[in-house]
Amino acid sequence: MFDADELARLRAKYGDASGGVIHDPERARIAAAFIDPDGTRAAPYIGVPTFLAAPHRPIDQVAPDFGDLQVALYGVPMDLGVTNRPGARFGPRAVRTIERIGPYEHFLKCMPTKDLRVADVGDIVFRSRYSLEMCHQDIEAYVARMVAAGVVPLGVGGDHSVSLPILKALGKDRPVALIHLDAHCDTGGPFDFSKFHHGGPFREAVLEGVVDPSKTIQIGIRGASEYIWEFSYDSGMTVVHAEEVPALGIPALIEKARDVVGDAPVYVSFDVDCLDAVFAPGTGTPEVGGLTTREVLEFLRGLKGLNLVGGDVVEVAPQYDATTNTAHAAAQVLFEILSLMVFSPSIGAKPAV
Repeated sequence: MFDADELARLRAKYGDASGGVIHDPERARIAAAFIDPDGTRAAPYIGVPTFLAAPHRPIDQVAPDFGDLQVALYGVPMDLGVTNRPGARFGPRAVRTIERIGPYEHFLKCMPTKDLRVADVGDIVFRSRYSLEMCHQDIEAYVARMVAAGVVPLGVGGDHSVSLPILKALGKDRPVALIHLDAHCDTGGPFDFSKFHHGGPFREAVLEGVVDPSKTIQIGIRGASEYIWEFSYDSGMTVVHAEEVPALGIPALIEKARDVVGDAPVYVSFDVDCLDAVFAPGTGTPEVGGLTTREVLEFLRGLKGLNLVGGDVVEVAPQYDATTNTAHAAAQVLFEILSLMVFSPSIGAKPAV
């Protein structure tokens, strides 16, 4: 039976208090960053949308000044490398419009948009909307400027071909480790006279010397294209098929990934088609039988403390996403990767709010 004295205590403590009055010190610290003393929070549907509601900082792409930023969130609205359904060029816009992601990561216990100096710096501007090769050149040049300024790139595509120029900029001085979540290995060869399509970025990244295949793990692989992923195995990548995940379990998968990449600088690339099509129909090459959103979040959170130096979320094609589920999942994954960056040894966090 509910005790009358206990009810009186709760009424005295909470009955007339505003939503901004929180007694636990840690929770109060978090609330103070986002809730006014009278309990008012900014409406999530008002204002100009940005990635994860991060501050907007317009950047001159030719002569950028990133100031004191630690992490730059940026859009890569280009899908000239798709082999099936187009539309991922609209991915950055769709992910920006998703509201109520964060601001607190309850499992990792951080507020990434407060704990890091981070901003949405806008979209890459391409010289040509028709030339895939020129778009890749523009991506590489812009990300190279981020890297030179000591800013960690966290991009939203766009099709998966955009990862190649990003990695070329990021791994120029030393190859990086790679944690790649996808339905496809994306290590295929030239296709219709081009090697820059979205089915081959990681093959080219290895051949360019910017990704270490022995420190690469690919997770969620499945579908009808298995026969073209020979390069992954021959180069020494670790491949975990979606069918293996239930028996293996997420804790063991986390341990495997951490063993593969070790303490190397690591890039995390997430293609939304890693998720089962029931969770992410809004993508160019959906595959049934994929991971659940809960599995992906559990896995990512288990990477806390790895030396992240960059990441991307790609292949959101909103015209096939009637319920916005795909963009919502992509935005949450973006938030989780940014949260991991709070704990990355090469990034670090500024003092708590």
